[in-house]
Order: sequence, then structure tokens, then C-alpha cells
Amino acid sequence: MSRFVGKILGVLLLLMLGATPFYGQVTLVKNGKCSRIVVASSDPNDFKAALLLQDFVGRISGVKMPLVKGVQNHKWSKNDVVVGGGNDILSKREATAFSRLKENGFLLSSKDGFLKIVGGGAKGSIYGVVTLLENCFGVSYWGEKEVSVPHQKSVIVPDTCIIDNPVFRYRQTGCYAARTDSIYKLWYRLDEPEEVFAGGLWVHTFDKLLPSDVYGKEHPEYYSYFKGKRHPGKASQWCLTNPEVFEIVAKRIDSIFKANPDKHIISVSQNDGNYTNCTCDNCRAIDNREGALSGSLIWFLNKLAARFPDKEFSTLAYLYTMNPPAHIKPQPNVNIMLCDIDCDREVSLTENRSGKEFVKAMKGWAAITNNIFVWDYGINFDGYLSPFPNFHILQDNIQLFRDHHASMHHSQIAGSKGGDFAELRAYLVSKLMWNPNVNVDSLMHHFLNGYYGKAGPYIYQYIKVMEGALIGSGQRLWIYDSPVSHKKGMLKPELMRRYNELFDKAEQEVASDSVILKRVQRTRLPLQFSALEIARTETEKDLDQVANALNLFERRVKELDIPTLNERNNSPLEYCNLYRLRYMPQKVRSLAQGAKIVYNVEPTGRYKQVGEQALTDGLFGGSTFVESWVGWEGIDASFTVDLGAQTEFRVVETDFLHQLGAWILFPRKVVYSYSNDGVTYKHWETHELPEDKSVEVKFKGVRSTSDTPIKARFIKVDVTATKECPTWHYGVGHPSWMFIDEVSVF
Repeated sequence: MSRFVGKILGVLLLLMLGATPFYGQVTLVKNGKCSRIVVASSDPNDFKAALLLQDFVGRISGVKMPLVKGVQNHKWSKNDVVVGGGNDILSKREATAFSRLKENGFLLSSKDGFLKIVGGGAKGSIYGVVTLLENCFGVSYWGEKEVSVPHQKSVIVPDTCIIDNPVFRYRQTGCYAARTDSIYKLWYRLDEPEEVFAGGLWVHTFDKLLPSDVYGKEHPEYYSYFKGKRHPGKASQWCLTNPEVFEIVAKRIDSIFKANPDKHIISVSQNDGNYTNCTCDNCRAIDNREGALSGSLIWFLNKLAARFPDKEFSTLAYLYTMNPPAHIKPQPNVNIMLCDIDCDREVSLTENRSGKEFVKAMKGWAAITNNIFVWDYGINFDGYLSPFPNFHILQDNIQLFRDHHASMHHSQIAGSKGGDFAELRAYLVSKLMWNPNVNVDSLMHHFLNGYYGKAGPYIYQYIKVMEGALIGSGQRLWIYDSPVSHKKGMLKPELMRRYNELFDKAEQEVASDSVILKRVQRTRLPLQFSALEIARTETEKDLDQVANALNLFERRVKELDIPTLNERNNSPLEYCNLYRLRYMPQKVRSLAQGAKIVYNVEPTGRYKQVGEQALTDGLFGGSTFVESWVGWEGIDASFTVDLGAQTEFRVVETDFLHQLGAWILFPRKVVYSYSNDGVTYKHWETHELPEDKSVEVKFKGVRSTSDTPIKARFIKVDVTATKECPTWHYGVGHPSWMFIDEVSVF
């Protein structure tokens, strides 16, 4: 930043505060000589801020500024940097500005010949140092231990006075770098739940506060009643009107706060899952009166808030509790964590039906409370390495949250290394959570040109072309998406060719810089993954081309150390191995390919039409259920494969999907039988399958093999499904799904 720009910025900020500008250039390093950093308080955050400044000034100049604690009688030397100290180090005019700081806000002032960095509390002074390093010294922190530092002999702070406050008091992105790089987390001004919430309890805490393995067997009445019975279990909700539940939970909360005296907020929130709430007479009466299933929850939370008036209680407005109650109002110390999980992402929340439903709920909550925590989802849980072009809606949505009393914000946008634009997305969102009015396009150009160098303009074009293609396609973008859903839209062949041309040019521009080239290659992975996913659904394809693309993708994810494809922690290397076995043509063609399927028990809903061809088309389904798979909800399945004529075979295999997040469970039993007339069947084999609680997405082929050839026209498949989500699953008591794709006969 030039002296002129810094001076103008200082004037504008002070005029906004109704104060008179005051300036003074401060020289930190010049001609090998340096000033000192003085920590004027005992606050550990001020000391951490001083260390951060010392570190980066050293990186810039090669000179290490001395760090001292306190100075007698506040006699600062010219060009000192004074960190912390509050009103003790400020002039009267500065003190007026300081009084307007919020927690994590800060004041930077070069008045009186020395630099003052003072926080309004918490990490304010750290964020002041970060602002100084970014705005005045040109340091940029891009990603996990990825930083650009200019090298210069002189380090001079221009005339400046900056007063800055965050819009949201809590800011979280879930980006992988925040968990692995302590400087990144500070630089991006991010919070983590364990830093704020007592006992680390911040979401889905019912079973942690009232463990079903402790109370469930002896006291099923503590848990939800629906479908004619109680449902104790790890994923069950509470009977919120049971007075014993309240007293046990209150006692537990009291002990947690006593064990965490530095924390004042805790989450008391429903377990994950939808419509598992209690419908006993007492709970139902409250919910009916309030016209929303959040009624009994807020009734319970208000009781806790009254019991602990000096503490804050966060609870979920999520899935079945998204809508606010009609009459009861949350107490001021009840924090509403409002989640837009069911909303599509191709346009802003105010523009599509699912978003408008959420906005209506948000407005309802905003009318009865000023204490809202918005959890927004900008991520594809089923495909971290799938394109997710939603940059164009980030600012609109965050401004919407701000305007409706959100004071805390978790923008879940970049969970894994290698995820679609994980670094850029986290950068933009962190800036927006601090100040929703920033110029997003300017920030995007700054990041792309700084992070990708000469490749930046090509990647910018890629982003913009795909955004336009998504909107033009009319296809939804949602958090369990698949590239296959977009193969006739934003990922159609003509556009895929354009995207690859842009990335080819981007790689060529930075071919001589191995660091930046790897960044470009990592950013290209979602495009390569999409091509592979689409290819496996096509009957006509260049197999050599697919094999080469698969080999390149495998090499890249290995070189770049990409840990997972999705929230279920499926490995990309395992995906490559599975792709060769599952999706590349096998040496022997299935005798069932193209065979007619006759359903004895029809698939559920739209899957009846899908099932007319999907089970014998020779194409195996992928890790999401949105294409190829045929599903039954809450019922067993039965169908017959008509081979068209008497055929000799030895093997039959049916392929099943396991995806806990979508309530898709492996079956309990599979029975094969065969017939020549389609009337009288001979039993072949019965397979009993063990219960599988693993979170990974899995495929299971259930196979029967005969030592001698079988001659038959019809093969009957009878499947006993799980049918109901068990007590350990967050759909407890509700119908589960069972999905089948290919039936193979050899």
C-alpha cells in the first residue's frame, strides 16, 4: 500500500468515526537497524500477536525485531510497536475510537511516532497484526503453509489509523488448512468449536449429554416416542417434556461448565436425522400449539436458559426444527443455529424454491431473536472432488444472514485438500464473514493471480464459464451432487473441451514453476474426476482414452497427497482401483446384459422407471444414488431376470450400495432361485449378510456359484432389506433404503 492510499484510508476510517485524522509514519527496519516490539499487557493473545509480527518482519527484511514486555511509565521510543495495553497507551481521541471496538476488533494507529496495535478483546490484536502485514507490507497467505512474502531492506508503516470490527462474532469454514496450519487459522480469523463451546459440545449433542447406552435400557421414556413406541438409541431425540430428562441434563451441563470455567456457551441440540422427534402427548401438545416442531425444543432450552442465566445455550434449527415457533420466543441467552441444509446452491437463497423456504424460516426467527448462528453449506459431501460453482452466490447469502440477525456463522465450504477450489473458497468466505461488503471480484483476481501466477487469468475464465453454464442449464446444484447430473449441462462435452483448453494453457504458463504448477494441477482434479464419472455412464467411449485419464488422475492424487473423495473418507486411490474392476469392460460379457426385468415388488417412486433398464445395462452405479441405482424404501425387493431363452450359466451376482448418510443400508438376506417356465423355481442359494455400521461408501456383490452348469431361462432374486434404520443410525425408527444396480450372469 502506498503512503497516499494508506493516508486516504486512515482519513476515511476516522471520518466514519466522527474523529479528526492523526498520522505518523513509523519505521520498523531500515539499513539493517530496527525498532522494538513492546507487549504492553499480560494477555497471551497480545504476546502471540507480537510474535507473529516479529516473525513476518524477519521474513520480509531478514532482521529480527527485539521483543520486550512492558515499559516503565509508558515511555515509548520513537518507532516502537506497542501491542496491547488498551486505553493505557491511547490518546483521548484514540480512546474514543477504541471504546467502539467489538470483541476481536482492533485499532491500528501510527500517531505520536510509534505504532499502536490494540485489540478489543480475544484475538483482536492478532487480527490487527494480520491486517498490517496484508495491507501495509503486501504479505499474502494463500493456503496450508502457502504464503507470499515480499523481500525488502526497509519495513515502513505508512501514516495510518485503522479501526475495524468483524460483522460476525464467530467465523468458521471447516477448511482443512485451519486444522493443520496455526498461522493460517489466525490469518483467516477463524474460530474452532473447541475454543468457544464448553466441553467441545457444539452440535448434535443430545446423546453426549444423555447417553443412550447409559439410560436407554432402564429409561426408554427419556427418548422420543413415535410410531407407537419409544426409540432409545445413539441417534434418538429426547422426550423434552420429561422432567427427569431436564434435571439430568441440567446437572450434566453444570458439571461441564465447572470443568470449563473459561467457556460460557454450550450446544444442547438434536441428534442428526429428520423427523425422529418425540410425539408423546405432552411434546405434541407444545408443538401443535406453536405450529412447529421447534416449539418443544425452545420450551426446553428456555428452561435451561433460566436455570443458567449467565451462560449461553446454542441449539439447532435444522431439518424438522428449521421453522420457528408461533408464540414462544427464545430467551436472549438461547442461540439459534439455523441450517440451510435442504437448499439448492445454483442461485442465491432468495431465488429458488428451497432457498425461499429457508428465507421464510430465517425471517421468522429474526422476528423473535437477535441471537442467530447460521450454518451454511457450500460443499458437495458426496464429491469433494466435483465442481461446485457457487462463487456467484456467496456474498448475496452472507449479506442475507447479516441482515437477519446472524451474529455467528459457519460457512462449511472446503473440508478437504484437493476439494473444488478449497483454498479460494475459504479465502473469499473468510473475508466476507469479517466484512460482507468487500469487493468479491477484486479479491478473486488478487487470489487467483497471486496463488496461480500467470495461470490465474485462465482459471478465472474457467470459473466464469462454468458459473454461466450452470445457471443456463437450469440444473440444481446441491450438497449430494454428482458430475453425472450435469453431463448434459455445465459438464457437457463442448464445455468440457473448453475447460480443458483453459487448463492446458494455465499449465503451460507456469510449467517452469513446480510449486504453482502443482497448485494448478490440484485445482484441475475435479474436472478430471468429472470426466471419469461421466465416462463410466456412457456405453460408447474410447477405452484407451479413459484408461489414460484414469492413470493420470491416479498419479495426480498420489503426487498431491489427496486424502479423500467425500465426507465418508473414501480414498481416491481406492476409487481408481475400484474403477478398473467395476467400470472398465471385463473380459467376459454378462449373459444378463439387455435382459428383461420383471418386478415382483416394484421399486419405490421414480426408481420404477429407472429400473426398466438399469439392472441389466452393463453399467455399474457410482458412489451416489442419483443415477443408475434402483431403490426400494422400507420394503423388501423381489424381481426376476428373463434371459429370453434357456441359457447355461454358473454364476449370478447382484450389486448393492451402502451409504449411511443417505439412509442406504446393505440388505439382510439375498436368495437366488431359477426356473425354466417362470412358475416353478428351484432354490439355488441363500446369503445372510452381517450388519455394517461403517461410514464409508461401499459396494457389495452378492454372488452364487455352481460347480456344474445350470440351464434355465429365469433367475429370481429375493432380497430381505433392513427396512428400518436401527437405533445406532440417525434415521432411527424410519424407513431405510436398499439400492441395487447391476445383475450379472456368467
